[in-house]
Amino acid sequence: SCEDHFREPDTFLHSWEVLLEIMMSPICENILVDVGMPIMHRNVAYNCRVAFFNRKILLIRPKMSMCDDGNYRESRWFTAWTKNFKTEDHYLPRMISQHTGQDTVPFGDAVIATKDTCIGYEICEELWNVKSKHIDMSLSGVEIISNGSGSYMELRKAYITTELVRSASFKAGGAYLFSNLRGCDGQRVYFNGCSSIALNGEIVARSKQFALQDVEVTLATIDLEDIRSYRVTRRSRCTEAAEAPNYPRINCDFEMSTHSDIFKTANTPLQWIYHTPEEEIAMGPACWLWDYLRRSGQGGFFLPLSGGVDSSSSATIVHSMCRMIVSAVQAGDSQVLYDIRKILADQEYTPDNPAALCNRLLVTCFMGSVNSSKETRRRASILANQLGSYHIEISIDTAVNALLGIFNAVTGLTPRFRTQGGCARQNLALQNIQSRIRMVLAYIFAQLMLWVRNRPGGLLVLGSANVDESLRGYLTKYDCSSADINPIGGISKTDLRRFLIYAKDK
Repeated sequence: SCEDHFREPDTFLHSWEVLLEIMMSPICENILVDVGMPIMHRNVAYNCRVAFFNRKILLIRPKMSMCDDGNYRESRWFTAWTKNFKTEDHYLPRMISQHTGQDTVPFGDAVIATKDTCIGYEICEELWNVKSKHIDMSLSGVEIISNGSGSYMELRKAYITTELVRSASFKAGGAYLFSNLRGCDGQRVYFNGCSSIALNGEIVARSKQFALQDVEVTLATIDLEDIRSYRVTRRSRCTEAAEAPNYPRINCDFEMSTHSDIFKTANTPLQWIYHTPEEEIAMGPACWLWDYLRRSGQGGFFLPLSGGVDSSSSATIVHSMCRMIVSAVQAGDSQVLYDIRKILADQEYTPDNPAALCNRLLVTCFMGSVNSSKETRRRASILANQLGSYHIEISIDTAVNALLGIFNAVTGLTPRFRTQGGCARQNLALQNIQSRIRMVLAYIFAQLMLWVRNRPGGLLVLGSANVDESLRGYLTKYDCSSADINPIGGISKTDLRRFLIYAKDK
């Protein structure tokens, strides 16, 4: 997500500096580690995994399939490595050589051979690609395949990802380690983790799909003999493996297992219980809001609450975020507690009630006019009370009349609604004036409401435009579609209705 910063040499330099810091850390001793970073090889930028052991780089493995689908335009910045089963010497920067004593390391399509097994690497899109490399590696005797991925959250996507991981280890046997990013980086997407470990077609370990933790470690104990037994009984697989080309192997003086491991119990297959789309809406955007809020330096959110499906969904997602914060703090997450105290500028505060926390973080505002119904006002008030938001009500009629007065002073004309004898243009203009005034007022109140409540900082303005409106262009420019961030911008109206029914029952 660095996007065009990948065209800046500084990005590559700082990546090497961070890699060096990780390599020199004592917590990485006696652990075979691989990390992702951009690397310039022969003046070509590659997306790579760098494998190291005890402060020595073993292999730089470049990505071999670019992702240009969805939100990704990877080939804009990187080039795919197309030399199958081949490596070249990569000359290391001086800052690395001074600490590792290495001048060059293998760069290319290779695997790592330890004393007791063989480890290969895929990178994100290669798992989705029709010519996935895990098949070639499995046929060449690779028993453990690691995939460092950056797969972002989409509704109903978890099943697809899990089945790909399961299938990768089922067809040719082996252990597949799928490690996915978690959190945000200032862009529109949220990486939801959902890492997993599969063995011979079964998931044996997994991380949470949604959580506020920055890091979650997924562990599994596997028996390598299970892999060998599984493979040798697949006769068609053995025939293909006997004819398969050999991968270049980088030797590593390291054993994945010890003699005492014989007494350990291997993980058994687990049942993967998927979240419903309604649960995904409740937690995915909530995690995204939390990550964005703590990075923004602001003190909460401001939401124009009309009482309709869209704005009600945005408000409910904020309340869901508050529930996740309280749960994380009660579970002992010190980082979440530190962050919420920093956001609220209260070092003594410990959240223990979602509604009370929502009152501190979310300001909702019903912006009514003479055309607003009592029913929508009532709905907005009831919802705000149920969620716990700090709710205010204002009338925008004074501002509307002021703008119409300016127009009349210049033109001598006053537009009217269709019910009052006006034409379609007049009717639409009057509706849009109200919508756009609400946007301007939202930013005024977002900047000053914490001042009113004797707290420092400002609020992020939340939008409430669903994906159907964006796709069809059925929206007013600079109304609720214009905000700092929009938690429902990728969700359809149908899914939002189902989500609100779910939230009501839960």
